[in-house]
Parts: sequence; structure tokens; C-alpha cells
Amino acid sequence: MEHKLLEHLNAEFPFIFGKKLVLAISGGIDSVVAAHLLKKIFNDLSLAHCNFQLRKEESDNDELFVLELGKKLRVKTHTTKFDTFNYAIKKKTSTQIAARELRYEWFASLIDDFDYDYLVTAHHADDNLETFLINLTRGSGLTGLTGIPKKNDYIIRPFLLFSRDEIENYASKNKISWREDSSNSEVKYLRNKFRHEIIPTLKKINPSFLSSFSNTITYLRDSQQIINDMTLEVTRKVSKKHGDILQIDIQKIKELSNPNIYLYQILHPYGFTKWSDVYKLINAENGKLIRTKSHTLQKDREFLLLLPLHKLNSPDKEYSIERNSSNISVPVSLMFKNVQKMTYLDKNSIYVDKNLLNYPLTVRKYKTNDLIFPKGMKGRKKVSKYFKDEKLSLIEKQNTWLLCSSKDEVIWIIGMRQDQRFVPKKESTSILQILYINPCKLL
Repeated sequence: MEHKLLEHLNAEFPFIFGKKLVLAISGGIDSVVAAHLLKKIFNDLSLAHCNFQLRKEESDNDELFVLELGKKLRVKTHTTKFDTFNYAIKKKTSTQIAARELRYEWFASLIDDFDYDYLVTAHHADDNLETFLINLTRGSGLTGLTGIPKKNDYIIRPFLLFSRDEIENYASKNKISWREDSSNSEVKYLRNKFRHEIIPTLKKINPSFLSSFSNTITYLRDSQQIINDMTLEVTRKVSKKHGDILQIDIQKIKELSNPNIYLYQILHPYGFTKWSDVYKLINAENGKLIRTKSHTLQKDREFLLLLPLHKLNSPDKEYSIERNSSNISVPVSLMFKNVQKMTYLDKNSIYVDKNLLNYPLTVRKYKTNDLIFPKGMKGRKKVSKYFKDEKLSLIEKQNTWLLCSSKDEVIWIIGMRQDQRFVPKKESTSILQILYINPCKLL
């Protein structure tokens, strides 16, 4: 098993040699065997154990066992305790999901705090099969049927190569002791039901079932890669990236052979699961949107716009301009010139009566109650209403800046419309020209 693991690491994980590793360890046979094997290969190895305090004294004894194992193997051991039960109540979720959230959040902090390169988990081939069957029974796309990934980000799973039988045989042969989690025998959990009732039956029907399954997973992953490549190509054709916003052209999506499946492939990484709502959004009225925990998807005329929630909800910074400034370059490029008279006018250049300005000026995004007295028009108008009348898309609104006085009065919707109140008159004695340099039209 040691030789087989080393060959596998050289073939699939050559990048981890010489790196700093931490192994997630429960005290169960899988992770304990993993600890023994990895210690034979790597010098810079540590252990990380979570005590979820769900089995009282049993959980505490698991922690003590891992600490003793760390001493025996002469490796650094991290442990932590979680109030998993109350966390689950607070989050209104199951203790299993709560434990998963807590442990991976802690693992991420360990990676940062101790500069580990990779977190190793002891998932094996039988775990992979159980995950596949769980996803199959719940209903899943191809991604859910490709099993547990060998690597994602800093997490690596080199033991997917081995079966539970191989691990048990190695432990027995090498007289390795471990802790048995009593909850593993409770068939009230779906995973245990597959482990103890369904998979043994499948193995009786076909003794080579696990090997055949591993081949199937390989074929499915290869198929998934083809789909990923095709999705990337289609995404380039039907969408454009504008900063944090992904703009998807609805008409181009509709022209595809199967619009729904391509839309699914493009959007499922962002947490969208209610696909009937996503499909309905294509033909919904302008402004309709749906959200996930991380993103919002909005219908904006002939486009669907995907935007991170943190970007949508976070206030934009304001940039100050002092009286004697001759130019700024952030967030937009503006030049300020004192002139004797007005010469030429266009949307990227305005003239203002400098004596009417209240410094410092600011450049910022629009606010809900902003008003403008548009030059060339009668009366005042909300900036939001002006945007609507001008048929600005969400992307254009997100990327439009206002130049304002210190009293929050709008001087200029930069590159679009000047406010009438600041236009120089015949009697004006101090005229300031403001130039918008190298403006870039987004759409």
C-alpha cells in the first residue's frame, strides 16, 4: 500500500513534495492509516482534529487519542472544540451540515495562520461511491455524479485510490489502532444506510463493483471535462465581463441548440438551483431578479446580469477633490482648467462658475435621492429617473460617476449631463473647464 500510494502521489500529486501538509484526522481508521502512511513519506506533516462534542465523553476520548497519536508520530497536532448542536440550531440546519461548515472554516484558518500549503483528507473509494449514490438518489447533474474531486483549491484527496478493505487490511497487518465512531453504525443517516445495507448488496451481485464504479467515475469526469470546455467556449460567445458583472446576451442564449442546459452550465457554479425560475427570467419583465447566497441574476432588457451580492450591497467609496487640484486619475480621469471664456462644448467637457462650487468636490456613484437640474431641460429630475429615461442598463448605471459639490449637489453626471445651476453666466468672473479624459463606453 505504501508503494502504491507513492506511485499515485508521483503521478497525480507531484506538486505536494517538499510542501507543508496538514491532515484532517478524526481518529477513525481511514484518517489514522493516512497519518501513518503520510508520515513515512513526508517530514513536514501536521494533524488537525475537530471535537464536535456531539458524543460527549466519546468525542473527548477521540481528541485524546489523536493527541497521543501525534506524540507517537512526532508531528504537530491541532485540536479545537465546537458547540455544534447550538450552532446547528442557530443556523437552522442539521448537525451534519453544521459540523461540515465548522470544520472547513477552521481548516481554512489553519492554512492561513500556519502557512500550510495543502490540507489532506482521507476520503477513499468507498466514500466516493457513497457520495455518488447519495447524489444519484437526490437527483443530480453530471457534476454531482463525478464523485469527490481529487483536488479543489488547497484540499487534496490522494486516498481516493484505495478501498475500505485495503485500508482495513493495512491497519490489521501493521497492528494500527484507531477509534470507532459509534454513530457510523446508525442507519438513520443516509450515508450509513448506503454503507451498511445497499453497497454490500451491490458488491455481492458483482464482486468487482467498486473497481467498475471507479472506471465509471473516470469516464464521467472525462465527459465533464468536455462539457466544461464547451461551456467555456459558449460562455465567451454569449457573455461579456464588465468588472464584477457578467452580462449574458439572452438572444444569443436562445439561438443555442439547448438554451436551458447551457444556461445551467454557466450559472450553476454561482449557487442557482431553482432552474425553473432561471429559465422564466429569460422572458420576464425588465428588472426581475433572483438571488443565491452569493449572487444576484437580473433581467436587464436583452441581457441577464450576474453580480456578486457583496458588490451590489456595498457602498462605493467617495473621492475628494481640493480647490487647487489640476487633475485626478481615480476613479475617473478629470482635468481642471481655469479659463477666460467658454469655447467648445461636448458631453466630455463642461464649464462651471467656480464661485458657485463648494469644496471639496467629490466623485461618487449616485444615491437614491440625488437630484439634477439638467442643462437644456426645464425643472429638476431624480438622477435615477434620468438614468431610466436615458435607458441606461444596470452595468452603465453601476459604472457612471457623479461630480458633486461638498453640499452633495450634483454638478455633472460625468460624460452625460451637466447641472444647470453651475453653468457660468455673462457676469461670471471665474470660469472652470472640467474635461473627462479618455472616457470608455461600456456597452
